[in-house]
Amino acid sequence: MSTMQINSRLRRIHAGWYVGAFVLVLGVVAQVLYSTGAYDSWRNGRSLDQACDGTLAQGGLDAALGSSNLRAGSLDSGGDYLAQCSVKTTESGVRGGTLQIKLRWSSDTPPSGTLARYDSDTDGVEGQAAPLGNGWPGIVIDQGFPQVVVALDCQNQRSRALVAYGDLHASNNGPALTGLGLVITETAQKAAAQYGCRARTGKQLTQVSAPTLGKSLTAKPLAQAQGSCAALREPASAAAESGTPSIMEYPADTRAPQVNCYLVTPAKKPGYGLYAYYGAAAKDFLASEGRNLKEGYGPTHKDNDYAWATAKCPQSTQPAVFVLYHLYDRDTGTYPVRHYSARFAASAVTAFADHEAKQRGCTDVQMASQP
Repeated sequence: MSTMQINSRLRRIHAGWYVGAFVLVLGVVAQVLYSTGAYDSWRNGRSLDQACDGTLAQGGLDAALGSSNLRAGSLDSGGDYLAQCSVKTTESGVRGGTLQIKLRWSSDTPPSGTLARYDSDTDGVEGQAAPLGNGWPGIVIDQGFPQVVVALDCQNQRSRALVAYGDLHASNNGPALTGLGLVITETAQKAAAQYGCRARTGKQLTQVSAPTLGKSLTAKPLAQAQGSCAALREPASAAAESGTPSIMEYPADTRAPQVNCYLVTPAKKPGYGLYAYYGAAAKDFLASEGRNLKEGYGPTHKDNDYAWATAKCPQSTQPAVFVLYHLYDRDTGTYPVRHYSARFAASAVTAFADHEAKQRGCTDVQMASQP
């Protein structure tokens, strides 16, 4: 055998060794990655980066779900949403939790599930929504689980807003709610940029509180109203004569898409509920009632014990809607205010609408007809 043949054979042998060694090393590395969880961590991180069309903000996820071991998955977007995704903890048992995020345009037909919450507007304080705060056009809702909704009006497309929903099926303590708020506000901001919606956003959230109105300690004399019920200080005597000398209110927030004020009886029961809806919230509210402003009528319920008004606002082409409802108390099966006063309702919703419109630069407040 020639020297050249020997050298060629040795090279083939060495090449085989190298390939075998390389495969062995890959196997060892793979085993290490699997055994240490590094591969799962990489895969989970990649799922978070790709979630909700790449718009999912991750800053508050750990706080919202109480864990840093998280994995994202897609939900079927269908034709109703721009994107949907969920984030779950990888732990099992009591520490497990889920956060669902959904994004949609307000100009599209709202999915029925997003409208269900408006059905409880006449039931005490069940329709309440707390303002998100820090300059964000958002609210916090309790639907048996915490939900944060943010609606970013598009300055370059005034007929639409980008709406982000976050449902937290886990702990609802303070840090978790704040984490939920961070995820949804920052996701909405990223999505607006990605989908071409130029919007005004708020500052980073540092604390988010759950809806709290309804307990007797949240009631105070109407004369002390400074927040969402401030407009009712003037007709205070009329409110007292109508059986509601007290109020339950949230701090004033001119960016919240929904505002609540409750007029309360001496027994600390909400008797009248005042609601203001703006932009996407106004459109969804009307859709939930099966109404369009062009019809010339307002919301419809099992009775006509309500009053309502509209206004034109600069943030959106969608008129704002202001509603007063005669409230029902499910605990007692009665109306805390036994006799509804149409005259008082009209004066109260007018004062409420005028005040709200002034705070937001809205104009042309008009009382609307009833069927």
